[in-house]
Amino acid sequence: MARTVNCQYLKKEADGLAFQLYPGELGKRIFDNISQEAWSLWQAKQTMLINEKKLNMMNVDDRKFLEEQMVNFLFEGKEVEIEGYVPQKDDE
Repeated sequence: MARTVNCQYLKKEADGLAFQLYPGELGKRIFDNISQEAWSLWQAKQTMLINEKKLNMMNVDDRKFLEEQMVNFLFEGKEVEIEGYVPQKDDE
């Protein structure tokens, strides 16, 4: 049976992550409060950020920026802004 959490991003009960995917206290906070669905949404945004901003995950500043964006997205409800990206409309 899947573990459920009260997802802070989705604002509802949902299936939780199978295991802690991120290290440290932030990782525990994500594991305890973020659903698999919300994490998948973040992963898509993360990929776009890395690609569009040409982030280097070996660079400490780039990792710090990405972590800030993750916290803003998952816990503070702030949308990730990606310069030049225009979401596809449903009727296209």
